[in-house]
Amino acid sequence: MLRLVIGQAHKVVVRKRRRVEPMHAGIVLPCILPVVFFRGQTIGKYKILSPLGSGGFGTVYLAEDTWIDKKVAIKVPHRQNVDFGDLLHEARLLASLNHPNIVSVLTAEKQENVFFIVMEYVPSVTLELMISRDGKIDLPRALDFTCQICNALDHAHQQGVIHRDLRPGNVLVTDTGVLKVVDFGTSRFIERAAHGTTVIGSPPYMAPEQFQGKAVLASDIYSLGVTMYQMLTGVLPYNTPQPADIEKLLKGGMVTPPRTRNPKIPAKISEIVMKAVAPDSGARYQRASDLLTDLLSHRRRTTRVVTQPVPPPAAVVPPPAQRGVDDWADRLRARETPLPRFCWHCRKPLQARSTRCPFCGEGQ
Repeated sequence: MLRLVIGQAHKVVVRKRRRVEPMHAGIVLPCILPVVFFRGQTIGKYKILSPLGSGGFGTVYLAEDTWIDKKVAIKVPHRQNVDFGDLLHEARLLASLNHPNIVSVLTAEKQENVFFIVMEYVPSVTLELMISRDGKIDLPRALDFTCQICNALDHAHQQGVIHRDLRPGNVLVTDTGVLKVVDFGTSRFIERAAHGTTVIGSPPYMAPEQFQGKAVLASDIYSLGVTMYQMLTGVLPYNTPQPADIEKLLKGGMVTPPRTRNPKIPAKISEIVMKAVAPDSGARYQRASDLLTDLLSHRRRTTRVVTQPVPPPAAVVPPPAQRGVDDWADRLRARETPLPRFCWHCRKPLQARSTRCPFCGEGQ
């Protein structure tokens, strides 16, 4: 029988595990029901404002830190009845990732026997909603989004972390065009397992090897390729694979070049997408940085403009009084502390007064 345990202080409803007797005798399947928070409820110092979403691994709420009057996102894992060290695994995983294109974790807490992770709140829409609402994304913007996702994946992969469920629904887009990759809860440290042994992911975006219970770094590249395909064409390369389609997917027979669906896509970009979704993991880009390099190389070739040199204008010598004012202004500007700057393209930090990004080579 399902039991509801209600905390006396803040009415936290925790649905305990129950045992479901199936039709076939001798088989008992466990069913884990989630913790539920309510609007206006207070848990510790956090006041719940509204639910933000729920997935197979947890529910996310918008909350307010009542001590510092700051909005945060709280993720409550569905699995609460496991070892506390296992619960801390995701929090430690997220804490190991510190990148402007990845949602950052602030802390992890346990209040009234409920464990939750506190993360930064990012006002945004998902890339999935943007595509479903507007259709395909224009080429420059789609490539910019791809570059930002590449930066996030490259950072995670350098930390030995595989996302395993990368898709537009797990990518947030802010009003300023900055992307944040979320839901690394399905990730796994490579050192904990050389290959993932659990089938985790969203079937339309899963690499062929993930259907066999294996996940490698190149599996995330495949998911990124499908996401690129969807951004550039407005549709998925194929419908959700059925069991009978797995063999065809392993042979690469389900993907047609995105250029056949959108002729405005440059041939080189179409080739990049097809390499990212190669059925054999060894034939794909092995690192997100490799895909990023090809994208930036294409962009530099297509935006190169040849101009005729313009002779410099004749020097104008200011009067002595004005020269003195200009000298003082130059000295004051030299003493000013420059504000931190970031590349408009790859979002990485720039050196003071630099005119070109040292990472992607783009002019500022």
